[in-house]
Amino acid sequence: MIFSRCERFVLTVVGALGAIDILLIAAKGIRVDWTGYGMIGMIGLGTIMLGLFYRLVRHDARISETLILTAGFVLFTLVGSVFNYMLLPIHFPRIDDFWVSVDHLMGYHWPSLVLFFSERPGFAKLLKIVYFTSLPQLVIVVLLLGFTGQSRKLAHFLITGMIGALVCMAIWAFFPSFGASAVSTLPANVEAKLGLPVGPTYAAELVRLSIQGVDYLSPANVLGLIGFPSFHTVMAVMSVFFTWQIVWLRLPVLALNILMVPALLLHGGHHLSDFLGGLAVFAVACLAAGYVVNVLRDDRAASAPAEHVHAAP
Repeated sequence: MIFSRCERFVLTVVGALGAIDILLIAAKGIRVDWTGYGMIGMIGLGTIMLGLFYRLVRHDARISETLILTAGFVLFTLVGSVFNYMLLPIHFPRIDDFWVSVDHLMGYHWPSLVLFFSERPGFAKLLKIVYFTSLPQLVIVVLLLGFTGQSRKLAHFLITGMIGALVCMAIWAFFPSFGASAVSTLPANVEAKLGLPVGPTYAAELVRLSIQGVDYLSPANVLGLIGFPSFHTVMAVMSVFFTWQIVWLRLPVLALNILMVPALLLHGGHHLSDFLGGLAVFAVACLAAGYVVNVLRDDRAASAPAEHVHAAP
């Protein structure tokens, strides 16, 4: 068997979503930077081929499964981001005002948060660095789980990310929102002073896309569309949850992602409700992914030897 059942599941989801993307692109007549997407796609496919080399030639199940599952996740993010754009223009009313009212009940007001940090620019810069650690954290978790032979946990981790992303997109498609920055105004100098990655200027472009849709797709200018539920939150909790049993890493990752909460609220322009929604999505995705892995896991699969490699707790 060339691919394990978990690998086939991941690659099947990628293939199905990619096929849907192509059909929607053709139906909508959207222009595409095929070269840009093709280059990323070739990196993913090349990584899969490298994984097969390690499986079939070098007989190293640990490296092969790490490479193949990681490549599958990379390809999923590619086709997933395209699919998210295919949901534009939005077809249901935006509900940002509703989340503002919910936030108000919890005592949260995004412009006040921004003004608070504008008076503490050093801390705001630190949070900006933290905000951009989400993807590097995922890479580190993948490498740790993969190269310590924790293949079941690696599959659980990556499939949690896939299900979480799909759930976020499904909720957003019917209840679209773009975050607190899309319905807030700031003093002219504050956004520039803090260098907010997702401030009112960014949000204004999201609102434009929600009305007009997209006519050209390129990986060079992809924006994060989803306000509620926050996928940034899903990624942060994934990092904490799946490294919790690695004793020497537990507290540093936890501390980093405690800082991620104000970071994603400030620099992600989110409602507090977005964060809470992300927590709920993670819980659902993690449970669902655990079930999927238990159903799919085949001890006779090509990756089985990796299960016998003992990792540090």
